[in-house]
Amino acid sequence: MVFRNADLPVLFHRTDETAVSRQREAVNGTRLQLLLLVLGAALAALPWRGAIGSSFQLTGLLGVLAYAGVLVVSFRGSRQRAKSQWQLNRSAAEFIRSMCWRYAVHGAPFDSDSPDPDQLFVTRLEEGLAELRKVGWSDPRESGETTAGTELITTPMRLLREKVFSVRKETYVRDRLIEQRNWYHRRTEVSRRATLLWQLTIGLLTLLALVFGILRTFAVTDSPEPLGLLSAAAAACLAWSEIRRHQPLIAAHSLVEEDLAAIHIAMETSVTEQQWPSAVYETERIVSPQHTDWLVRHRS
Repeated sequence: MVFRNADLPVLFHRTDETAVSRQREAVNGTRLQLLLLVLGAALAALPWRGAIGSSFQLTGLLGVLAYAGVLVVSFRGSRQRAKSQWQLNRSAAEFIRSMCWRYAVHGAPFDSDSPDPDQLFVTRLEEGLAELRKVGWSDPRESGETTAGTELITTPMRLLREKVFSVRKETYVRDRLIEQRNWYHRRTEVSRRATLLWQLTIGLLTLLALVFGILRTFAVTDSPEPLGLLSAAAAACLAWSEIRRHQPLIAAHSLVEEDLAAIHIAMETSVTEQQWPSAVYETERIVSPQHTDWLVRHRS
């Protein structure tokens, strides 16, 4: 049997789509602010001023517009709270997905001995979502979106839960555990490449600033504009790298991948049907966003 994201409830998909949308909005807003700051510094460094008349300078006007744009983007971001909504919706989506997997494959607390797993699933899911609503998550079901649906347990979830242990185990290992291992591996490689790229860029910009600084020291040039532009560009690259958290994510994702590899071996060799519910629970704990954030904070 195959179990994919498409088999999860509509509430997951609506929450996941919102998370992706708000993430794009937050990232684009930060990128635009940094670009406008660098543009403002570049316009100030231009030797051509675009003088119109005796007192008006075109480059000065463009610089003013660039800095004003930074303030506008910042104000709009504070009103829309894209970053916080992105994180809340991502937490909600991953929580829903984790609970659905645990229910479908008899993971704790929805093991085979549970007297009423359907009611327990709905209760635990709603309790978790209620906690997220307390800190600002917007439940799509409360906004009148009929497309969010009311079905929390889908037919594929019930079908997988009815399968024998060997089928549930094979499906979970293949479609959840291995898929997550591969995802963390890909993200680690992406972060490594991005870290190398930004380190080289920051190093090159700093080296150029150093060269211009030496030239000014020995009076080879008196122009301070290149130093300001290079410093602004290097600072923007450093800020972007820190915002994206590439370096700490490398360590965090590598650790999660190692933990999943160990659990994978255990599930294939030694985990019995009695141990299965707790093994699934531990796997879902490891792949949770909260666990990754905890690793990032302690590995930074």
